[in-house]
Amino acid sequence: MADTPGFGYHRAMPRPPALGELSIVLPCHDEAENVESVVRAACAAGAAVAGRWEVVVVDDGSRDGTGDRVRGLMDADDTIRLVTHPQNQGYGAALRSGFRNARYAQVFYTDGDGQFDLAQLERFVGAGRGANTVLAGYRHPRRDSLLRSLNGRSWSALANVTLGLGVRDVNCAFKLFPRELLAATPLSSRGAAIDAEILAEARRLGYPIAEAPVVHRPREHGRQSGARPAVIARALVELIRLRRRQLTR
Repeated sequence: MADTPGFGYHRAMPRPPALGELSIVLPCHDEAENVESVVRAACAAGAAVAGRWEVVVVDDGSRDGTGDRVRGLMDADDTIRLVTHPQNQGYGAALRSGFRNARYAQVFYTDGDGQFDLAQLERFVGAGRGANTVLAGYRHPRRDSLLRSLNGRSWSALANVTLGLGVRDVNCAFKLFPRELLAATPLSSRGAAIDAEILAEARRLGYPIAEAPVVHRPREHGRQSGARPAVIARALVELIRLRRRQLTR
């Protein structure tokens, strides 16, 4: 018997994608053990939430073959793109390169170390309110060492006080931005202050910022980058510079 509307037959209709288009940016430095699984998960997440998507991997001067692993995936999937820094330039510089190369209206980023389950992107995107909303995740629970957790909370408190951000977890690597915000923002941070800079610019330009919890996992492969004195010093210098720039506007 043919399917006849009105006779108790209900055909499941596919849900429209939450986003029309999405660029997923993955900054990586020496993540050869993680990058393949993270890129595959990013492709699956893009397909689940967007009508069109791409995955932009930024290899920030890796020496362990991270870029080669990505090129192997690119042979079979044209949604994957690779941006390469011949020398390590820093976390902020890697994100800036990824954002410059992102082509779609919404830009999401997370780290290439596998500490976030990208399957939660669909639920995360659903927490946003409107195409112009900046959506910032916060780690709940946070699966870092006690020292790293204390450093993270201290940095968030300092950045919030200095720049007036009002965000729970400033450096959580699970954020969604309108591309037009990134295009209108003269980002300059090369290190860990990049998140604070973007959020400060969003506040300045009047973009609403929503927050949502995201599950954080311990790192399984590779080496956790430590809070080296040089990294901390650079972040503090950049934060001071951002505050001075804020005061002159």
